[in-house]
Amino acid sequence: MGSPEIERDEPVTPAGRLFLRPEMDQVINCVIGAENPFDVDALKKEITNSMMLKHPRFCSLMVRDRHGREYWRKTEIDIDRHIIILNDSLDGDNDEDAVNGYLADLSVSSPLSTDKPLWEIHLLTAHKCAVVRIHHALGDGISLMSLLLACFRRSDCPDQLPTMGSSSQPKPRNSRRRNRLWELLNIAWFTLVFVVEFILRSLWVKDRKTTISGGAGVELWPRKLTTAKFLLDDMKTVKNAIPNGTINDVLFGVISAGLSRYLDHRSPNRIQMTGVAMVNLRKQPGLQEMAELMQSKSGSRWGNKFGMLLLPVYYHKGLVGPLDYIKKAKTVIDRKKQSLEAYFSYKIGYFVMNFLGSKIACVLNYRIVCNTTFTISNVLGPGEEITIVGNPVTYIRANSTALPHAITMHMVSYAGRADLQILVAKDIIPDPKFLAKCFEEALLEMKEAAAEATK
Repeated sequence: MGSPEIERDEPVTPAGRLFLRPEMDQVINCVIGAENPFDVDALKKEITNSMMLKHPRFCSLMVRDRHGREYWRKTEIDIDRHIIILNDSLDGDNDEDAVNGYLADLSVSSPLSTDKPLWEIHLLTAHKCAVVRIHHALGDGISLMSLLLACFRRSDCPDQLPTMGSSSQPKPRNSRRRNRLWELLNIAWFTLVFVVEFILRSLWVKDRKTTISGGAGVELWPRKLTTAKFLLDDMKTVKNAIPNGTINDVLFGVISAGLSRYLDHRSPNRIQMTGVAMVNLRKQPGLQEMAELMQSKSGSRWGNKFGMLLLPVYYHKGLVGPLDYIKKAKTVIDRKKQSLEAYFSYKIGYFVMNFLGSKIACVLNYRIVCNTTFTISNVLGPGEEITIVGNPVTYIRANSTALPHAITMHMVSYAGRADLQILVAKDIIPDPKFLAKCFEEALLEMKEAAAEATK
């Protein structure tokens, strides 16, 4: 008689080990608003039977061996330990302020307990929303959005899973050999320039100090969180006014214009700031099919597969028009696209983790954040309205644990809207609602300028 197969502990990936370091202990907080109060029992049943709990990462403990090496160890799930119910109303002028205040508190010194798998769901019943907390060691935004939305259904077709908005990138035309050679030279040149800059940023080169700069230790400072709200149709109108423009061009232009507006209010000086942008490295930019993500041999492997881009933002006073910000943003992003900077950042991180250890990798990553000014990410959400256990979803928003940056921004799109969560160190940026207004007004001005330009 054969003995039963014993499941072995699985090593945590290099990127996962980085996110488990105390200095970079990153938790993703995704808040899902609902039209009606949640049926708690129905929600527990849905989660218990969902793809999420069939995934080994979500039913494994993170353990360390005697050498301090991290592993995943399979365990039994007690759903009641992962669902945290808060029935009392939170402090705030309205539901949005109350929920954002709760998320801001979670973003500082609120780690997940390691005596259970590294995820939990907080049900804020008085505010009709759920806060899904998932450790970044389990996966990146694309992976986690894929798994999370497997629990949802389309409002117009309750038997079907949501479909994701597509990231429309301009398709390159076939070029002659001479043009192809020029493209290769551009790739080599821009990769060299940006990779050198990336290495210098991880060592000693840093942004000039401004009124919105963070620094070492700022990740422990108290936070405020607010939401800037955009319509995707407005962003598309602006995008269409710029030849071969993309939504990411528009987002970066809005960030540049909004920060310039804000600095006009705080400390008008001509300066350059640098943002750290998280870039998906999978072949398909949208939501991946669950089966594909969970196959270890797939090109779109589950887990953390993203690189970093350094995006310079110049504080401009008195540009000719609102669309100038988009044009300048597009020039920067197009050059970044012609380089291998994002792939280099991913590969060098993998190399350092494997050969120099997580401590050295963490120090270098921490320095890059300390030497820049802000973080920005953009994740595509469902293109249509969705439901969870029959309850219509009103919004999806995300933010993460605080970083040394005084400002971090995460945008998620959902059903024609895009919400940008702006997390700030409140002792450095005391008026985040004004900053959000700067971003919103910048997009509206760009939309008006785009409408005039296309007449």
